[in-house]
Formats: sequence, C-alpha cells, structure tokens
Amino acid sequence: MITRVLIIAIVSGLAAGIVVTGVQLLRVVPLVKKAEIYESEPRVEAHTHDKNQQGTHDHDVWAPKDGVERTAFTLLANVLTAVGFGFLLNAALTLYGRAITFKKGVVWGVAGFSVFALAPGIGMPPELPGMQAAGLFERKAWYFGTIFATGAGLAMIVFIGRSVFWALGTILIIVPHVIGAPHPAEMGGSTPPELAAMFVTASLLTTAVLWIVLGGVSGYLHQRFANTG
Repeated sequence: MITRVLIIAIVSGLAAGIVVTGVQLLRVVPLVKKAEIYESEPRVEAHTHDKNQQGTHDHDVWAPKDGVERTAFTLLANVLTAVGFGFLLNAALTLYGRAITFKKGVVWGVAGFSVFALAPGIGMPPELPGMQAAGLFERKAWYFGTIFATGAGLAMIVFIGRSVFWALGTILIIVPHVIGAPHPAEMGGSTPPELAAMFVTASLLTTAVLWIVLGGVSGYLHQRFANTG
C-alpha cells in the first residue's frame, strides 16, 4: 500500500510539474521578467550613487541565467513541489478509503487548489518582484492558518453532512478572511498595478492546472492499480 502511494505520488507529481512548467513559461515567466525590469531600475540608480560616493562594490546575488538554465531550475522546483503535494493528496485519498477514479481525482485536485491556493489567494494574492509586502512571519502564519481552516471547513461540509457541521465548516472557511490577511502599512512598489493583476490571474490559473493534473493522474493511477490488483 505504501509503495503504491509513493509511486502514484511521484508519477503524478512528475506529470503535474512538467505540465505546469509549460504553462508558466507561456503565462507567468513573461510577467516576472517584466516585473524584474521595474524592480531593478531603482537599484541601478542606488548602485550608481554608491559607486560615486564609496567606490565600486560587487554585491550581485547568484541567479540562474535566462534560457535553458532558468527553465531547468523552474522545472526542478515545480516537480519537487508537485511531488510534495502529491504525497499529501494521495495520503488523503488513502485515508478516504473509497474507490478512486479519474473524475474523483480531479474533484480532489480542485479541492486541493481551493485549500492551498484559492482561499489564501483571496486575502493575500501572489506577489511579483518589486511589490511591497507585510512581514514574512505574519504572512506565513495567516497562510497556514487559512489552509488549516479551509481544509477543516471543507471536510466538515463534505464528509460529515449534518447541518451543524455545515455551519461550523462555513464559519471556519470565512474566519481567516474576517480576520484579514497582513498587509504593509503603505501600499505600493515599483510594479504597475495592471501587471500585478495579470500576474495574480496567471498564477492562480497555473496553480489550478497543477492541482487538476495532479488529481487526475492520481485518480487514474489509483483506478488502474485497483483494476490490476
């Protein structure tokens, strides 16, 4: 059983990581490159000023080069992320304990997208380089709290099915958004709002593709294993 879950998680993660990388190259990466241009402009001016005042200092931070190297690192990161989510998803499918099909896998993928991306994204949308953000600890705390509340709320609504738990589940899903996500004291940054809005849409679309592929492939493989063994 454990070996089967590991195999399904790895295979579905590989498939989802490869597919989502292709979508990112088309929809997300061009927006990130544009934002990096806006982000670098004030840094260039500051660097020139420092050179005039204090001499030349090289503080460049390593980053993969554009082209094959950057694409390879993006693919690796996406595959590792997708495999990690694949372990979580397939562990949940195993605990679910019922027959899994391709369609059910897709439904579970949509649920995973709702929990890990859509719900947090409502209050704290994906951010481009050059955008101002609240403190890291506050953002992480709200993010994981939202994931837990949304996941628990959906589980109460779907699996328990009593009116009291429907109400409790709905409240749990709403509470993080009533509390509100952390935001910087002053909004702004070097990134144009139009570019930021396009990035939010593209990022959520890309994440949706990842979870749907992950759930669909997982469901298909669970069904195949059940039919063959």
